[in-house]
Amino acid sequence: MYRFHLSTRTSDRMCFSTVTLLKGLRTREQEERVSSQFLLKAIANACNVPATFDSELSESEVPDECVEHFDEDKQLEQLISGQICFKVYPFSSEKDLSNSERKIILPGSFNPLHDGHLKLLEVATSICGDGYPCFEISAVNADKPPLTVSQIKDRVKQFQKVGKTVIISNQPYFYKKAETFPGSAFVIGADTAARLVKPKYYGGDYEKMLDILVGCKRTGCIFLVGGRNVDGVFKVLEDLCIPEELRDIFISIPAENFRMDISSTEIRKSLGM
Repeated sequence: MYRFHLSTRTSDRMCFSTVTLLKGLRTREQEERVSSQFLLKAIANACNVPATFDSELSESEVPDECVEHFDEDKQLEQLISGQICFKVYPFSSEKDLSNSERKIILPGSFNPLHDGHLKLLEVATSICGDGYPCFEISAVNADKPPLTVSQIKDRVKQFQKVGKTVIISNQPYFYKKAETFPGSAFVIGADTAARLVKPKYYGGDYEKMLDILVGCKRTGCIFLVGGRNVDGVFKVLEDLCIPEELRDIFISIPAENFRMDISSTEIRKSLGM
């Protein structure tokens, strides 16, 4: 008797399958081919990919299958704990996120979301020419406690109101975001770009900084940089010292196209939050 178990996980469900193959019906190689076909079918189902496979199972070899569905809170708990990498809230009706060749991603905490964020992504999208614009919030922060499920849901509501897609991830670092969303265009401010190329954020190791960002480059990702106040001075990409090896992945958003002098932090202060 040859028995094998399969489990596949997506953000909203876990599928379990158990199959027991009749003893003596097949050679070892044939049993392995049957299990491989069954595995491919399970992967295709988990990815919502239409596919047909001949499982080569006999009538008496019926798979024992069950599906556990996860509600939104459970999905977010799994994301925070690292069991899944991201969850998409596709509030935009522009086009299907999964079918877009390039995602144009504006990361941030968005506490709160404001018009400057919306305008920045709009301008960045016009510069890219093609791609799916979306926002991204990391539930996990490198320097602060992770967001709670309640906090995430409150911030997500902001995007639902304006009809914009938002991705909730658990990737606080850009090199991890690049691995998770290869080929994307990340929209950042000059302050963030300045931090990205500072060796102090890599343990003071210039070569480590270079190696990590060259790794981002290999994923096909680029950075669209908008002007921001840096230490009280408004700066654009051209004001920053970008290493020669990385200059082609940093693209300037001209100040005449976009300038944002207000931040979410200032809005919270003005509201006494």
